[in-house]
This record gives sequence, structure tokens and C-alpha cells, in this order.
Amino acid sequence: MNNTKSLTQDTPESAPAEITTDPVCGMTTDPEKNVNTFFYENVLYYFCSSHCANRFKEDPETFLSCGPEPSPPSAHLSIGYTCPMHPEVSQAGPGSCPYCGMALESAGLDPTFEPDPELTNFVKRLIGGGLLILPLLLIDMGSMIGIPFKEWLGFRNAAWIAFGLATPIVFWCGWPFLERGWRSIRTRHLNMFTLIALGVSAAFLFSSFAILAPNIFPSGFRTSEGNVESYFLSSALIILFVLLGQILELKARERTSNALRALFDLVSKTALRLSETGEAKEVALEEIRVGDRLRVLPGQKVPVDGCVLEGTSSVDESMITGESVPVEKGPGETITGATVNQSNAIVMEATRVGADTVLSQILFMVAAAQRTQTPSQKYVDQVATIFVPLVIIVALVSFVSWVCWGPEPTFMYGLLVSISVLIIACPCALGLATPMSIITAMGRGASTGVLIKEAEALEKLSHVDTLIIDKTGTLTLGKPTVTAINATSNHPESVILQLAASLQQASGHPLANCIISAANEKELTLTTPTNTKQYVGKGISGIIDGTNIALGNDALMRELGFDVSALTPVADLHREEGETVMFMVVEKTIVAMIRSADRIRPDALAALNHLRSDGIKIVMATGDNIKTANVVGRTLGIAEIYADMSPTDKQHLVTDLQKANRKVAMAGDGINDAPALSAANVGIAMGTGTDIAMESAGITLVKGNLTGIIRARILARKTMGNIRQNLLFAFVYNTLGVPVAGGVLYPFMGILLSPIIAAAAMSLSSASVVVNALRLRYVELDDN
Repeated sequence: MNNTKSLTQDTPESAPAEITTDPVCGMTTDPEKNVNTFFYENVLYYFCSSHCANRFKEDPETFLSCGPEPSPPSAHLSIGYTCPMHPEVSQAGPGSCPYCGMALESAGLDPTFEPDPELTNFVKRLIGGGLLILPLLLIDMGSMIGIPFKEWLGFRNAAWIAFGLATPIVFWCGWPFLERGWRSIRTRHLNMFTLIALGVSAAFLFSSFAILAPNIFPSGFRTSEGNVESYFLSSALIILFVLLGQILELKARERTSNALRALFDLVSKTALRLSETGEAKEVALEEIRVGDRLRVLPGQKVPVDGCVLEGTSSVDESMITGESVPVEKGPGETITGATVNQSNAIVMEATRVGADTVLSQILFMVAAAQRTQTPSQKYVDQVATIFVPLVIIVALVSFVSWVCWGPEPTFMYGLLVSISVLIIACPCALGLATPMSIITAMGRGASTGVLIKEAEALEKLSHVDTLIIDKTGTLTLGKPTVTAINATSNHPESVILQLAASLQQASGHPLANCIISAANEKELTLTTPTNTKQYVGKGISGIIDGTNIALGNDALMRELGFDVSALTPVADLHREEGETVMFMVVEKTIVAMIRSADRIRPDALAALNHLRSDGIKIVMATGDNIKTANVVGRTLGIAEIYADMSPTDKQHLVTDLQKANRKVAMAGDGINDAPALSAANVGIAMGTGTDIAMESAGITLVKGNLTGIIRARILARKTMGNIRQNLLFAFVYNTLGVPVAGGVLYPFMGILLSPIIAAAAMSLSSASVVVNALRLRYVELDDN
């Protein structure tokens, strides 16, 4: 049974409730969807989470006296920085979260869109560290490729050069992570940065003492030549791999700014405001107030939301609805900012300005949805909260045990064993596990036309159970084409098409373009029309080689005095199938019906059937009318259809399904899809669509081919499996290595893990992760 639903766009009379501000953290909240509220002194306050609500309840006056006051956001101001994982963390400028260590994100909108200073800083550090790591790799591992630099230079000289190369990598490239790690210890919120800071610091300090004072080490820690192995390369590699992972994460967040910048560019910067005498004056958009009368000329963008007062024109609303066919607007009808007036000048009244416009709401929805995404390393951080305390406890217990019961010198043995525990626990393989798999998967996806822009997209796509898919440009090709010409006279089809295309050269309507394209495909010679007249919302007429021609809908035929009642039943049947029907008149005779439609993508049905067989529920959400949506849905077997959807409606549909515990992917191609793409667990953009859609999505299908969704899902599952294998290698290594390094085998077998064996084990663990990740380059992505 076809479960058909229709939702209408917001109008000024049904505008969404005013966005409010959380008094604890300063984040914006939507009162219509927020369940975290508290009534205090006759004022109802809204909170982004229960955590903020509980903090407010404990001491409201603290937050009301110094915290941010509830107020609607401005479309032109940034409102500080906050942590997506811990929204109670808020400050005026950029920084890092004291709890999880991740970079704070802008909680509002900054029209300057300056480059992320942390990303710029990290890229510089990675480049500098990359230049230093190359000679360090050659010195430490050159013998593996037949260039024994260490033997040529001598052990001591090689160690001092390694010290000189590793020091700036650890203390300049890695300083942000060392700082976050020690901060996490001070705040008692242990995370992956704690592990990195402890491991790198222990490795570097151990290595420094190994070259400064090798004689203080017991004989079991020295080679036959009296030297002690160092961990400079390991500590430097850990820093660079963590830097790479952080840069990938920051790059993903930077795309939020790119999407918002593209949306801001849609806004007209000025408007023609009419005075009481009717004189038009160009003013900045910020000066427009509700109630102002504005003139919008043909080809101009509508500056703000409002309603038409005078004139009739066709308006391109693809920005909102995604539909390429313009909508006719007359007095009393609503009009949306950033849509394009196409044919005639109109006068409008501003009803929503600034942050209240539809485009501003889209901006805030995209920004808010992007902020809710979690970092790709969240699972590693969760494990780190358990693993780090255990490592520290093992290190302390090892130190105490060796001091109390170990051989002489007991204190030195205890100190070295505890340091060895921290070194072997250093997350070199752990830091490689996710970035290596993701980078390899990105390359594999790109080779098949699937661009993966963030790790979370792969992770979440493997668990998706619902796909919301846009119609125009996603299920269909996104532009109308001529499907048939039904001649009602003895005029040949080629003559009809030639005359119609010649006449339509005077029009910029998408339906005109599709007729001209059809004529060009058949290489017909077109003639320039004269005395053309456009009838807004109806059609066009003119003269071609002395012959009167008219082309348009039923309304134009009636206006010109032609009776189309005999043809109406046939035309209605075609309209029921989602086609647009135009009548063509030559002199005083109706000679043809020209039919056009937006064709369904050739691969759509097979792709959707495959996804259904994989257990995915398919839902269509479109800004088009219900009749056309039903036709496409019936052809593709889609039972659940939502039509007449605004961008807000699409986003609400995503969140409603998520509240019902569905894992939602959204596939779309237009500006109107951007909020839903950002709000979905996974956003999938068609590469043939708008830049804004692609910036808002985690995955882009380069060729706009729906089978790309199947390939992306297979790649997602393979990648997540690969990451789990890598994490297993890393944690098994640490689980076995830490107690052995602590000396657990010494009382029974006399085995004490030497630094040389520990270094080899660490290298082997990292190598196993790299080799396993590289297997993704050859994974099969066919849907068979």
C-alpha cells in the first residue's frame, strides 16, 4: 500500500519557534524539539542537554549573572566556541576541550570564514615534522634497505643525531598533544592524549638518558658494546601519526565552513527599497526591516522573505524545493529570499529579515547538525579511559614491586621497568589503526567514484537501516527532456520541433531549454523569432518566417481563443504520469502536444532493489508536488513518500526517524537538501548536484550514480572490519606487552623484557597494522 504523505513549507504565519540560547553553555536550542527545560522565576529556560539542565538547576543565579542570556541568534555573528562532545565547555575563542582534548568548534556563524588557525598550525607542524622524520627513518631503519647509516656513523653518533632530529618533532610538532595529555591528568579526564603524552614522554626521556648516561642502566638493559637502545623514532612517529589524524578530523570540520560560506554567497548583499513616493534606493541588506517595500528586477535574487504586492513573475525556487521548473508568483503569494526572479519586475513586502529568513534557518540547521558529529577516534578515547589508568597502575605496582623485592640496584630496576611499561603502552599502533584504514579506504573509494570526506561517514554507513532520498537530481536526472511529440495535424514531427525550438529561443524557461536541446540533438536549423510575447505561467507566442506560432498550456490556449477540451482527457492522462504537456498552435490550428518530463536515472531501480534486499528502508522526500512524486515512487517501488517538503521539513523527517532509533542516510543534490544531509547519520551527495550539498555531506558520488551508494556501503563495512582488526592487533600487543614489560615473568622464568625486544615488538605491531590496512586497496566493491 502506498503510504503517501505531504508536508507544506513554512509560511510567515507558521514560522518556526524562536531559537533560544542555553544559559549554561551558550549553544542554540530549538524549543519545538527540546525536552530539556527548567522553569525558574517565571521564565522557561531551554538546554542543549540534560547535563546543562542539571548544572543550571543546582545554581541558577551563577549562570544568570555571568552566563549568556537567552536570545535569538544573529545570522552575522559568531557566539563563541564549544566542544561537540561536552557542550558545557564554552569560551570566547578557539582552543581545546579540557575533558576530551578535541578542538573547540564555533557555536555560531562567522561571516568572515577565516581559515581554522589550528588546522593551519597543525599542517605546518606536520610538514616540518615530515622533513625531519625522513633522515631519522634512514638512520634507524636504513639497514633494512641496504643502507646501514647507523653502522657507518657509529652507534653513539647515530643516537645523538636521532636525538637532534626527534627533539623538535616531540616538543614542537607534538606540543599541543603533550599539553592536552597533561591537562587531562590535571582534570582527571583521561583520554587518548593522556596515553600519547605518557608514552611519548617516557620514550623520549628513556632514550635521552640512554645516550647521556648509559652506564646508569643495569647490564640487562645494555648491549654487548655497552649501549642502550633508544626510542626516538617511535616517539617521533607517534606524534606525526596523531598529527595526521587530527588534521583529517579538522579538514572534515572545515567543510562545515565551506558549506556555510556557499550558503552566505547565495544572499543578495543589497536590495532596492521603495520610499513612500515610490522612489527606489539601493540599500545594504542589513538595513531592510519587516514591512519594507522592495522592488526585485528580472534576473535578481529575492533579498529577503516576503509576499508579492504588485506584478506577476516566474521565480526559480530550486534553492528551496530542488525543482528546476520555475513557479509563477502573483500578488498575495509568498516569496523566499535567495530565490531568483526570472521574467518580470515585482514589488514585494518584507515579512522576515536577518536570522528569521528561510536561508538563515538553513544556515543554522547546517551549522548545528555539523557540530553534533563526534570525532572519528571516539572509540579509542573510550577504551583509553579504561586502559590509561590500568597502565599507570601497572607501572606504579611494577616500580614498588621491584624496589621492594627486585635485585640490586632495586631503585634503578624499579624505575626502568616502570618506564618500560609506559613505553610499550605507547599507542603507536593504536594511533595508526584508524587513520591508516581510513586513508586507504578513501583512496579505494575515490578510484570507484565514491569520495569519502570523513571517517564517521564510513563508520555510520555500515549501520544504516533507512535511506531518505531526494527525487529531482537524485532519483531523476534533474532536468526535463522532451519525451514525445503527439501531432494532431499533418505537420511532420521534425517541423513541429523545429518551429517550437525556434520560438523558445526567446525564453529562458527550463522547459524551453529542453525543447531547444531536443532540436539540437537532431541537428535542426533554428530560425530567430520576431514579435515574441511571453505569458507568465502560460507560455509564449511569436512569428517565425511570417507564420504565427504559440506554445503553452491550457490557460494560454483559452486566452488565445482555442478550444482544447477534446485533447484535455489525453493530456490529463500524461500529466498523471508526471509529464508536462504543452499545446502548439500554427496560425489558427492546434498542431501538436509536446510532452516533457524529468527522466528517472537508468540505474535507480536496480540500486534501490539491491539496497532493499540489504534490509534498508527506502523513503522519498521531495519538494515537488505529490502527483509527480507518486509517479516516480510507483515506478521505483517506493511506498513511503513525502512531498511538498521544505528544507526544514526534510531535516525534521530525518530527526523524527532518528528519534525512532533508525540509523538514517540522506541522499540529495540540492541546497534544499543541505540541512537534512548534515542532520542525517550519513549524508550522501550527488556529484552532479550543488557544491553546498557536497560540502554538507560525508560522502559524494562523483558520477551521480546510485550504485555508488552500494559500493560505499560495501567499502564502509570492509573498512570498519579492518579498523576493528587493527585495534585488536594494537590492544592485544599492549595487553600482552605491558605485564611482560612490568616483569611478571621474571619470578618464574627469569625473563625481563629488554628495550631492544620492546622496540622490535612495537615496530612489528605497527607494521602489522599498516599491512592490514593496505589490504583495503584491493577490496572488491561490486554489488554481486
